[in-house]
Amino acid sequence: MARLAESDRERIAALFDRHLEVGLHHGAQLGVYVDGEQVLDLAGGTTGPDGVDEIPTQRHVLFSSTKPYAAVTLHSLVEDGALEYDDRVVEHWPEFADDGTEKAEITVRQVLSHTAGLPQGEIDKRPDRWRDWDAVIEALEALEPVYPPGEVPAYHPLTFGWLVGELVHRVSGTPIEMAAAKRVFDPLGMDDTGIGLRDDEADDVATIVPFETFDRCRDPGEGLGDHTEVAAPFNTEALHRAVIPASTGIGTASDMARFYACLANGGELEGTRILSEETVDTMTRLEAETESDGTLGREARFALGFWKGGTTIAPYGSLSPPHTFGHAGLGSSVGWADPVEAVGFSYVTNGVRDGSYEHVARVNAVADAVRLAIQ
Repeated sequence: MARLAESDRERIAALFDRHLEVGLHHGAQLGVYVDGEQVLDLAGGTTGPDGVDEIPTQRHVLFSSTKPYAAVTLHSLVEDGALEYDDRVVEHWPEFADDGTEKAEITVRQVLSHTAGLPQGEIDKRPDRWRDWDAVIEALEALEPVYPPGEVPAYHPLTFGWLVGELVHRVSGTPIEMAAAKRVFDPLGMDDTGIGLRDDEADDVATIVPFETFDRCRDPGEGLGDHTEVAAPFNTEALHRAVIPASTGIGTASDMARFYACLANGGELEGTRILSEETVDTMTRLEAETESDGTLGREARFALGFWKGGTTIAPYGSLSPPHTFGHAGLGSSVGWADPVEAVGFSYVTNGVRDGSYEHVARVNAVADAVRLAIQ
């Protein structure tokens, strides 16, 4: 018997529509799986201020909701025996650091848990160079740790993806965007998702629209700074085609919900397995937590490539359970899995709202409606 009644679907859809009516964003998508079955696949509004009607297959920039796609690609290689979590990065990428240096001690586990001590560098401020993979990797090789490796949880906004992506490339011989397609997107039938657009794909990505922050709800010490400035480059075709494994996932809420439904079910969906249950359990355990993240200045609980629930800022419902895991992207998207309730959830919008409050409130309203309906 379905755990989401038709009347509940209608109420959730009404809330989804209400967010559009009051102008929280121009367009949005909502995808939800329960017990391995897709129960919601909503789309509404427009693709931008002057855009066309939003449909479920409309692609969006996913920002940091991309990170779990890259991470799971790497986890699949660990499962294959190509590397181990406690390997030092230099064992697979010798140019990463000089022998005997602090940086040479950084491990794969630390990269995945945002404790590598390399949260940001000058390359983060150079979107004109982000399409040049070799230039980015050279910049990472020259980057020195800001914190001692393994000691300070500090969110790696862009460096996470490049580090994971180059590790995937080094151990598999395949670029991250191709490896993710082979190991994650294609097996799961995530037909509208990739890391960066390919040359033969049209640039039909929805327009990202930053909204003014509601200043009375915002802590200026939190977050990545001016979200309007951060989002602006991601409306260009150049970045839509760039391979940035931390932020240029191009995809849909339906595909993302499918991804999390698979992970909520221990790595298998509809007869397709992308990871073993043991690997899913390992990668979603708590690895690091802090009351004040070294980059974002707020509480954080990190697994290996995912944010854990159980904090006041986790966008997985107002009282997000500690066992929930997922990721959010620059105040515009979120996806999560609840393995206890067997839920895969994704809410993707084209309106960037401040991530420290407004986006979490918006997303949690929808997440709470889903959680209440399946009880």
